[in-house]
Amino acid sequence: MNDSVKTKTSPASDNETAGKKWQTTIAKLTTWLITVGCFYLIYSRVELAAARDGLSAVGYLQAFFLAADWFSWLLLMIPYSIYFFLIDAHATWRLVRWFNTSTLKFTNILPIRASAYILSLLNEQVGKGAISLYLLRRYDVPVWQAVSSMIMLGMVEIYQLLLFSAVGVLIYYDLVVQASTNYPLPTIMLTVYSVAFIYLPLHILYFKGYLLKGSSLRDKQLFHAFRRADIKHYFLLLLFKAPNLLGAVFVYTFALSLFKVDVGFGQMMAFLPVIFLAAALPLPFHAGALVLWTVLFPGYPEVGVFSMVMHTFFVLFNAVIGMIFLPRANRELFAD
Repeated sequence: MNDSVKTKTSPASDNETAGKKWQTTIAKLTTWLITVGCFYLIYSRVELAAARDGLSAVGYLQAFFLAADWFSWLLLMIPYSIYFFLIDAHATWRLVRWFNTSTLKFTNILPIRASAYILSLLNEQVGKGAISLYLLRRYDVPVWQAVSSMIMLGMVEIYQLLLFSAVGVLIYYDLVVQASTNYPLPTIMLTVYSVAFIYLPLHILYFKGYLLKGSSLRDKQLFHAFRRADIKHYFLLLLFKAPNLLGAVFVYTFALSLFKVDVGFGQMMAFLPVIFLAAALPLPFHAGALVLWTVLFPGYPEVGVFSMVMHTFFVLFNAVIGMIFLPRANRELFAD
């Protein structure tokens, strides 16, 4: 008779698992505490501005939203959301054709890119993961190679924000100085730009094999796109994505005017890319971006709430676009 063998986890393994759970719990708790702190800061500034007008914070925000031209705002936001989707899908399509599969048609990327917006309600990276799954199932692209392209896309998006912000700061430097009432914004921003733009050529030289030739890190599948990319690919991808950011600067400037907030195009050009970078921080409700709005526009503490309305509409309408394309995306993914 054979004795059954039971596998038992060791005490060390149990301790390691428990330790990871505690680390995850602490990280989540810290994230939410920071988020609560961000919202408290926004509320306190709104309350202070409301007190100057003899209103409560709720009454102040109510007056702000009642004064807005909502019909014109919708006429602005709906076309912009569609415009953003088409530009975003085109940039993704170009990138995938360069580094993953040259047979992908633009009409084929539209449904999966749109459907990914639904998943992006939870997390932007989950949405890009759906694109990687699509490339695996329909074009036999190895998962890590597809993920590599999505990482490169994310990197170019960050550098696009930094580049446009740097141009805006250079042109409208006086406006940045005027906004630096509480923090040394020019010093902080110029330091970030310097570090980022010093790193970029080193990044390209490393993945092309000219720097640290003995390193094997670049050979991993996760960096497939970076190994194949030339300077022209970074430049072209930046050009393909640029219309979205320029459109956002125009839309936010005009939308603020519909909410009776007097902010110029120059300020948006300098500050909006930085705000979008803050939105990428792993904080619920894009709390980092909300606080940055109030820091950059101290005269209008209510713009933090305005930005939440803008972002919520944008992601929800993109999800609606995704729902329209979802049946076709499902056919593409599960046709077999």
